[in-house]
Amino acid sequence: MATSRWSAAGNDLATMAERSTREVITSMAGAAAVPREDQIAAVRALVESSSRVLVVQATGWGKSAVYWAATKALRQLGRGTTLVVSPLLALMRDQVLAAEKAGLVAATINSTNMDDWDALMDRARSGQLDVLLVSPERLGNERFSTRMAPVLAAAGLIVIDEAHCISDWGFDFRPDYQRLARVLTAALGTPVLATTATANQRVSDDVAAQLGSDTLVLRGSLARRSLALSVVPGLNALERYAWVDQALHMLPGSGIVYVPTVAETTRLAGFLAAQGHRVAAYSGQLESEDREAIEGELKRNELKAAVATSALGMGYDKPDLGFCIHVGSPDSPVAYYQQVGRAGRAIESAAAVLLPAETDERLWEYFATASIPDPEAVETVLAVLERSGPLGIAELEMATKLRRGRLSNLLKVLAVDDAVVKSGTNWSLGPNPYVYDTAKWTALKIVRAREADLMRQYAAGRGCLMEFLQLALDDPSPAPCGTCSVCTGVFPGPGREIDQERVAAAEVHLRGEDVVIEPRRRWPSGLSSGRRGIILGCEEGRALAFADSAAWTQATRQVGGPDRVLDDEVIAGVVAVLARWRNSWDERPVAVVPIPSRRHPRMVSDLAARIAAIGRLELIDAFEVSGPRPPEDVSSGPRVEALLESLLLRDGMALPAGPVLLVDDFYRSGWTMTVAASLLREAGVTAVMPLVIHQRP
Repeated sequence: MATSRWSAAGNDLATMAERSTREVITSMAGAAAVPREDQIAAVRALVESSSRVLVVQATGWGKSAVYWAATKALRQLGRGTTLVVSPLLALMRDQVLAAEKAGLVAATINSTNMDDWDALMDRARSGQLDVLLVSPERLGNERFSTRMAPVLAAAGLIVIDEAHCISDWGFDFRPDYQRLARVLTAALGTPVLATTATANQRVSDDVAAQLGSDTLVLRGSLARRSLALSVVPGLNALERYAWVDQALHMLPGSGIVYVPTVAETTRLAGFLAAQGHRVAAYSGQLESEDREAIEGELKRNELKAAVATSALGMGYDKPDLGFCIHVGSPDSPVAYYQQVGRAGRAIESAAAVLLPAETDERLWEYFATASIPDPEAVETVLAVLERSGPLGIAELEMATKLRRGRLSNLLKVLAVDDAVVKSGTNWSLGPNPYVYDTAKWTALKIVRAREADLMRQYAAGRGCLMEFLQLALDDPSPAPCGTCSVCTGVFPGPGREIDQERVAAAEVHLRGEDVVIEPRRRWPSGLSSGRRGIILGCEEGRALAFADSAAWTQATRQVGGPDRVLDDEVIAGVVAVLARWRNSWDERPVAVVPIPSRRHPRMVSDLAARIAAIGRLELIDAFEVSGPRPPEDVSSGPRVEALLESLLLRDGMALPAGPVLLVDDFYRSGWTMTVAASLLREAGVTAVMPLVIHQRP
């Protein structure tokens, strides 16, 4: 973009800021569109005085227009490329298109275009790009950040999108993002814009404080009059499936069906597809090309719905999205508001329906503490690093006995305060001693518990639903909406009338799906037994149920309860699993081997005996256990060490040379099954095929 002759005089800058805002608004929304007062105020602050600005406004308000307008004005003044830090690839793709619509040259650095990074950095550094978008996790990488340093130094504007992610108090706090925000906002003299649609007063205050004491905060009403909010309570898991099936036949347009887990995306999408709906399962585990394809199909209304986790959330731009259905409740009203905010941005009315689930409370409890560091774990990690020097994540996992996911999250939290630093693949102590802020973390636990209680009240329909969300977000002007299911008594789609034939169809479909157990492939590093590298252990296995299976609630309830024999219906389900599985066997099993269970000895031994009798297979009680029960909430290495000490083959045990079914009650980390299978293989068994009632995530 060419540099203009505009002077730096205040009146000229104010005029330029307002003109750029009007030009961008009309290019994005049409000739009749008029800028909002706060849009002009934000652009003026960024252009006139290089201010720090926080914009908290509802989805669809036009926050992105602020940074496109500011970019346009600053580029006319000869300023450098705008750097936009954006948390999701889907959001970056939409923002590139929006920037281009505003007349700007934009590009993104992400995992799909690594070969172009150097060229894009050169273009940004030399001012050939108006906008460069990059993810916070990418900038959090030390090597990448070093390569980006010249771009950061030359930036004319820094934008932190979805800024609630940098606050400990935000519903989607990301330590990488907070640490990066501190680096970016340290650039004195460079204007900084932070935007979000999902910040209550505490989050707004925290983000503003991180930006600086002189931050201009522009906060408006978060009410969304185009959203028709509803709660349909009291449905069981299969009824929720049937409700969604009916609703997709009745609701106009296309939309998103949100579910809490990756596994649920495939289960529900599979059922809906079998019922004739054009749907797709969407999660962060898909390859980026697949996610992009689904996003495009949904935008073009080629799909009736995407069945998605929250990965299809922040910033996904489909103005005519007709509905958002939640099968299960998010853990806070703020998270819920963020997700339903995808719908109804450019249409008069869109349905936002919550179908509360029995498992909500357990998920809320988990997420309430997932990002809060445990003081004992902090002490353990810091002591290991002080004693042993730089360590990779696998070595740290073995030394601290912390599970990988928990350890990784903890390191990110410690890195925010530079208590630890990462160089390459190794972690070491950082320059700052870590002081555990007990008061802060205790207060955060209380806040999360309060948010869960608010969500509990919302799901129970205790008042106007939109007003409830406004109050949870500290909206300055909450008021009854007059359109939600509480205000009107009217429910969308099938309402509260569930077609029992669809319920039966859901059960039949789900009970006919295979739950495949993928075997462990490699031993943890550093085992004292000398085992290392590739595991000689399990083949692919099967489970009757996975996670919170809608079709087998009685089975998962039994496995989670006291020791007793399984119901005949559950045994019949296991037999049906075996009948389907046998079509892929290279060789029929010759025996059934139970894993000795300390929790359910009667259940597992009876299950193995009944399978052996039905299949006319030999039943071999091959194992015995000794010593204490191996710990569960530890990293892989210590758990495997404990299993190798406590799980033993009986002396003198004669084992068959052919394949065996290895039976247990449930499968979680997979290490019990893996160690047992390895012992059997070392004793001459040719193949070990795991079979369990419940696979837990």
